[in-house]
Amino acid sequence: MNSRILMMEAGRVLVGTLVCALVLPFIVDVHTATLLTIYAMLALSLGFIWGFGGILCFGQAAFYGLGAYTYALAAINFNGAWAAFALAILVPAVFAGLLGALMFYGRLSDVYLAVVTLVVTLILFKFFNSTAGPTYRIGEARLGGFNGIPGFPTLTVPGDPGTYIYGAGLFYFTIALLALVYLGLRLTLLSPFGRIIVSLRENEERTELLGYDVRFYKSAAFALSGGLAGLAGCLFANWAEIVTPGLFSLGQSAEIIIWVIVGGLGTLIGPMIGAALLGYLKFVLGHQSAVDNSFIMGVLLIVVVLFLQEGLVPTVARFMKAGLRRPSSKKSRRQRRRKRAVSNAG
Repeated sequence: MNSRILMMEAGRVLVGTLVCALVLPFIVDVHTATLLTIYAMLALSLGFIWGFGGILCFGQAAFYGLGAYTYALAAINFNGAWAAFALAILVPAVFAGLLGALMFYGRLSDVYLAVVTLVVTLILFKFFNSTAGPTYRIGEARLGGFNGIPGFPTLTVPGDPGTYIYGAGLFYFTIALLALVYLGLRLTLLSPFGRIIVSLRENEERTELLGYDVRFYKSAAFALSGGLAGLAGCLFANWAEIVTPGLFSLGQSAEIIIWVIVGGLGTLIGPMIGAALLGYLKFVLGHQSAVDNSFIMGVLLIVVVLFLQEGLVPTVARFMKAGLRRPSSKKSRRQRRRKRAVSNAG
């Protein structure tokens, strides 16, 4: 890959990260800003696999919840937060890779793929919701049923086990991770692997005819998406300091899809902006009881589907490009008139 392109992408990400890190705490409190950043990462995990790979997954909440539960269970049993942090990414990634291999090598259609991922999410929700009582435990950690798992060790500063990462520290850590994930996905899409993933969305049959194992690439992309959702779940566990079966709920799955649709498919920045905006709207609406949050989300989804089918970011980008073209086209028309006037005068 061209080092110049790499430096340009890194520069853009750095500037965007600094702006968000400076501006967000002035809009909302640090606690809420951290949650919005986690939502952005979760939306990005689905935006990658759906917007660029053409794979709609209704089970992103499954990997999100699995990452959160893996972190909590591992942190209690291993008494090491950073080992739990690594496992919270690895376990959902492996689970997603195996599930993807079963679906893609089984040649399931898009409809059945959506159904399978939805059913897996429901199974995990029902399982963790029914694990109350002392018999349901993994090592030293009790699963807790619908009450979830509280009181597990959270992340600490490397080399200083007594200093925990929380508050503003957790916010800056989370936004730095989001920037790294975004940059990593940008570079992935510019790589041969990323181009193959995009080609699967455009024409899967042609990609297969060119000799690529499309099932392997789809499974690998699915695993990557699951790992990123697991990372978001791990960060949520550190933010909330408790994990519950609600992370696997259908409402959570639907919210992730709405974030991506509203922000805009086929972009990386769109899902992040959609998640942050709708997450902030949910935060604002949470202070009143006149209108239900779900109703507002549903209305917004209908409005976007009917009037902004590309999503917010692609629509805004299209209008900005059109606005930039108009002055240049007017200028070129004026230049042509001058040339004609000069030629006629001659």
